[in-house]
Amino acid sequence: MADPSDAPHRLVAPAIVGRDGELRRAVDAVTAAPALVVVAGEAGIGKTRLVGELAAAAARSGRRPLLGRCHALREPFPLGPVIEAVRGLGDRLGELALSPVAGALRPFLPELAHVLPPAPDPLGDRAAERHRVFRGFVEVFAALGPSVLILEDLHWAEAQTGDFAGYLLAEALPELSVVVTYRPEAADPRVRALAAGLPSGTTLADVALTPLGPSEVGALAASIIGVDAVSEEFASYLSERTSGLPFAVEELVALLQERGTLVQRRGGGWARRALDELDVPTRIRDSVLERVARLGDPARRVVEAAAVLQVPVPLSLLVATAPLDRATALPAVGEALDSGVLAEHGDDIGFRHPLAAQAVHEDLAGPRRLLLHDRAATALAAAARAPAGQLAHHLRHADRRHEWVAAAERAAEQAFELSNDAEAVRILEDVLRHGPATPERRGRLAVLLGEAAIEAGRSQDAAGLLTAVLDEELPAPVRGELRFRLGGLLHDAGTELLRAHQLFADAVDDLDHRPDLKAWAMVVLGIPMAGDADPAEHRAWLQRALTVVPEIPDHAFQAFLLGKIAMVQVPTGDPAWRTTAERVEHQTGGEPRHRREINAYWSIGTQATYAGHHALADRLLTAGLTAAAGDDRARVETRMERSLRSGLVLLRYCQGSWDELADHAAVLMEELAGNPRARIDGEAAAACLTLARGDLDDAAAALTAAVDLVDELSGFDLLPIPAAALFRLAVARGEAGSVLGRADRLLAAAEPKGVLAPSVRALPAVAEALVAAGRSDDAERTVRRFAARLDGLDAPLAPAALAHADGFVRLGAGDPGGAATSFAAAARLYVPQRAPYEAAQARELAASTWLAAALPVRDAGSELLAALAAYRELGAEWDAGRATATARRHGLSVPARHRGGRRGYGSQLSPREREVAELAAKGRTNKEIAAELYLSVNTVARHITTSMRKLGVRSRAAIAHRLDQN
Repeated sequence: MADPSDAPHRLVAPAIVGRDGELRRAVDAVTAAPALVVVAGEAGIGKTRLVGELAAAAARSGRRPLLGRCHALREPFPLGPVIEAVRGLGDRLGELALSPVAGALRPFLPELAHVLPPAPDPLGDRAAERHRVFRGFVEVFAALGPSVLILEDLHWAEAQTGDFAGYLLAEALPELSVVVTYRPEAADPRVRALAAGLPSGTTLADVALTPLGPSEVGALAASIIGVDAVSEEFASYLSERTSGLPFAVEELVALLQERGTLVQRRGGGWARRALDELDVPTRIRDSVLERVARLGDPARRVVEAAAVLQVPVPLSLLVATAPLDRATALPAVGEALDSGVLAEHGDDIGFRHPLAAQAVHEDLAGPRRLLLHDRAATALAAAARAPAGQLAHHLRHADRRHEWVAAAERAAEQAFELSNDAEAVRILEDVLRHGPATPERRGRLAVLLGEAAIEAGRSQDAAGLLTAVLDEELPAPVRGELRFRLGGLLHDAGTELLRAHQLFADAVDDLDHRPDLKAWAMVVLGIPMAGDADPAEHRAWLQRALTVVPEIPDHAFQAFLLGKIAMVQVPTGDPAWRTTAERVEHQTGGEPRHRREINAYWSIGTQATYAGHHALADRLLTAGLTAAAGDDRARVETRMERSLRSGLVLLRYCQGSWDELADHAAVLMEELAGNPRARIDGEAAAACLTLARGDLDDAAAALTAAVDLVDELSGFDLLPIPAAALFRLAVARGEAGSVLGRADRLLAAAEPKGVLAPSVRALPAVAEALVAAGRSDDAERTVRRFAARLDGLDAPLAPAALAHADGFVRLGAGDPGGAATSFAAAARLYVPQRAPYEAAQARELAASTWLAAALPVRDAGSELLAALAAYRELGAEWDAGRATATARRHGLSVPARHRGGRRGYGSQLSPREREVAELAAKGRTNKEIAAELYLSVNTVARHITTSMRKLGVRSRAAIAHRLDQN
């Protein structure tokens, strides 16, 4: 059988990942000869790759690397790796100044006998002959000059190789460093003792390789694939499958590539597909099975039981599954542990990593597997607290199908309760496809699947199963819940919205037993997203929902639904939204705790941002993020937390709080690659910032992509923000006609649905584009129509935006005086709404119009310079350049840019980023850094991600090396 380190190592990853510190220590040691570097770690941990990098570094420093390896199948000759290393010198061996004792090496190096001194006379004593051979090899290494001898896989070394390594180290050759690698669990004691008793002055570096963490596994996978990053989900899952073993990561990713099961997602990220169906790579499987084959029969039975059990289990369960009597079991378990095939995990026993268990499991004959699963299921069922998921798994594979369905339902419920939604989905899909159950139970399972699938982001995958179950004869309450869940899946996926709304409407009459779902269905029906329903019909559904909400016993869910109701009321300008939002804040005391309360804050906060209620949005989104970040129930960052961060990025853009916002947005977009719904707000903000910074070509691409994404996700309440920026850019480039179609579609989406409060953000840009394209009459009709429809609505930006748009209409009508007056009025109206960017634009337009028309306005010049100052304060370089050019054209003296400080650090680390990076380089965790610097863990994570991007590294371990170079 072959071992992973037996065959030539297939180099899949172009760069070593996660081993910078270990490599640096090893390099430092070999450059301080005489030295010994001990590299220890289990199979597949990356010993070979590390010493390969070490050899390359030694060569660059002028030290000759010599590599020799031990092999599982030993040759009759002793000293195999030493011979291999010297043989690599070839005829250069003859260039060395060797004494006659080197002639003793002729029998070991027959192909190089012609360059060696003559063979000495026999000594007639085996111990003396061996000693002379040792001296001969030492002679060669001494004559080489600066060199590094690498002896790999000494756990397979025969006795003489171990003895020679100790002899060589005792000589302490001043220009020689020795590097040895081995597996601690399999190495001979004399190999493990090499570091003991080194001569004085010999440098020692003990490098124990441990599994990579999830972020490092992700970096390794990205390096193999050739992308900047992979999704967190993919990295975490890959880490779990391989236990962080680099060899296993490389093999699995290579297998994924060969099978075409890697799917590229938006933004360059990658996701997994069908990973559960992967076979164990051949070299890993062969290595594991070879080690198992060396065990005695009872120990093999223990290992087979452990493979079927998969996870570490108590000794009693392992023995019961085997099964073995106590007298036989204890020595057998001891043998399996001593061999390293199994390992102790606290009080439990199991494989070191899942791939090994899978290799053994797949090698079992079918009847043997079924029997072991049956024993495991019986033993687990008798336990006081049987793990539901394990029990369901074993019952299924024991072909105890009816028992499996019952256990699987309990396991799925437990998984869902613990927020392990993906596992719940996996269990439920399996049962619904393959398990025997009554229609009522299938309906109940499908309802739970629908709920879990939305939380797990698996809407499209589960919709087909729910549809099939819905065609069966179901009790009315189950039918109502299933219609509701299926409607939710379709709604969440953004597909078949008309069908989704019909499902919700049909569900209402069957949900009297569930006022929470009944009210929720009414809320969804009140959202103007699909069809051509009258806005009054949507409002009627919301009013019905408000009458049902008090019947809901769960106050957190009440807050959730009230948040959704307000979320619909805000963009329509319905003044009742304030009462609804106040109910949410009052009910939660201004501090949401439950995730549904946090969701309510996000729902209202994002819509408040779109509609221009900036102060309220700031309060709600900040409170929601604080609560989400402090939720100890699941410290893995949730989708809601990321959505809140994305919403805050957009809010900061709208408020003009742009300090380092581009960096924050870039980090967020990288983290949310492949999650368009969570990143939608941040992506819109990032695209708008690109335009404001003056990167016009990049801005055109980014804005187009953002508008397309928002349009694809039916985000017509967000659409006006990136669309307005895209329209402004088109006008500036003389391409107004190219965006008129988009402008028409924007208005056509917003007006029939009554979503006017956010839409006014785009009104000035639409008017400008229409006028620039020679459609001044259309611009006037559009603005007047909007003004009439906005009358009486709660739309805080409407007065300013209408005045802003009216300025363009008046310019198109040849009335520069009236236009400038409207622009100036708009500037004043934007200020109290905390919209400084729009205020500066309107102020610039007023001043430019006065100056261009030579109107006798005394303060025109100072108004233009005030707009310029506002642009500079924001960091809006594109607008500042335009205002500067206008000022100089009219003979105004433009103040020099303030050089006392800078608002951003470009590609350089900010002081805080460097402070965080230096602590990360010292091995501190994010939590430790956060505590030391009084930051949140999320802020630390953002600083580290930004630092890695700026430094051009892909792992935390590489930060230290790059910091030393900066």
